[in-house]
Amino acid sequence: MQLIRGFMPQDWLRHFSSHDFRHSFRQILRSRKRFLAFLFGITFTATLLLPSLTPAIGQDSQAIAQLKPQAANPPSKIAPVTQPAPPPKRREEIRGVWLTSNDFSMFRDRKLLAEGLQQLKQLNFNTIYPVVWNSGYVMFPSEVAKEAGIQPFTYRGNGGHDIVADIIEQGHQHNLAVMPWFEFGFMAPQMSELAVNHPDWLTQQRNGKKTSVTAAGEVSWLNPFHPEVQKFLTNLVLEAVSNYDLDGIQFDDHTSLPKTFGYDRYTLNLYRQETKKDAPADVDDPAWVSWRANKITAFMSQLSKTAKQRKPDLIFSVSPNYHDFAYKQQLQDWLSWVRQGFVDELIVQVYRPDLNDFLSQISRPEIMEVQSKISTGIGILSGLRNSNVPISRVFSQAATAKNRGLGISFFYYKSLWGYGPESVDQRQKDLQYLFRNPAPRLARQILSKK
Repeated sequence: MQLIRGFMPQDWLRHFSSHDFRHSFRQILRSRKRFLAFLFGITFTATLLLPSLTPAIGQDSQAIAQLKPQAANPPSKIAPVTQPAPPPKRREEIRGVWLTSNDFSMFRDRKLLAEGLQQLKQLNFNTIYPVVWNSGYVMFPSEVAKEAGIQPFTYRGNGGHDIVADIIEQGHQHNLAVMPWFEFGFMAPQMSELAVNHPDWLTQQRNGKKTSVTAAGEVSWLNPFHPEVQKFLTNLVLEAVSNYDLDGIQFDDHTSLPKTFGYDRYTLNLYRQETKKDAPADVDDPAWVSWRANKITAFMSQLSKTAKQRKPDLIFSVSPNYHDFAYKQQLQDWLSWVRQGFVDELIVQVYRPDLNDFLSQISRPEIMEVQSKISTGIGILSGLRNSNVPISRVFSQAATAKNRGLGISFFYYKSLWGYGPESVDQRQKDLQYLFRNPAPRLARQILSKK
């Protein structure tokens, strides 16, 4: 207050201390000069006082934030961001579905494909993820695969047409963003030409075993740290990005490595060269886990950068498991990928039958963090060939995700209404209610291609 007194005219203080303020105020108004001085004084006083009030306001906000419930057992890998935040990316609602190898009969037939995509458009979907890399083979004509000697055949449609080109063309006709899905990542069946012809590209477990059992059966794993493997996958991606009018590319939980792998000669020598130590026998050793995960992160960062140099507006999408599992079990630190700014879209696979468990998973802190930065969705299981999922479960999980502002992608197309205890009409009706209004995605880019 003493500071204020030093700057305020003495007659102002007299007016402020008067018991008859209204009378004094009228006196001020009679004089234009005195009125302008009055306004200046009020503005000056506010300028002095507001900075002192601001910290208190911030402290109240922090206190309110601390009252919010926190997710139980947050992943140990999550840490405060220590690097500058990347520039904000465009966030859009994801309404997607994966087109898997089980949908191949639709891929091959242009008429069936047109009918299926038209149905998705009517149900207000906006994105499709057609598989293009599966079981060690690509779904499009590939010079890269031919040079690697891994594919003695080429997938073609019933009319001899390029399947991937047709999916993209028809997808755009129905205003669907099309993001080819490199499903198998570093995984390859042990008897595929890729595994048989390039044994030096494979990695192994400490006991010498070179395969693991997955949902896709017993598979080998390409060594993510080997330069020839990195070059091969990069060239395969660049071939697709260069030859097709795609909107993005996607990699899932197989662009990773099970934690028990990495004990091949090449990787052991590389680890010894860089750390001056032998690789730990303990697969869960934090330094060993971190070193391998960081190598995969570096490769994915470079892959994204290289692909976007070829196509700047490309969407680089990933669809992993929840982070604690992905990092500790699969060496896939996707949270760092997002924080480093080279991922544009995230879809976390949450295939849980229990709604409470589902809600717990989609409420994890890392998902909330990513959701504030990029387009984020949840992968929901809509059914399998030998295990159908009731539409009531599909709907309740999708509605729960939507209520949290998250997008959705269903695994997979045929099971949306091809499998299940309800009729096709009933399942489509519920999906229509879920997406009651259109949510165009990439409308500007898609319309410009027409």
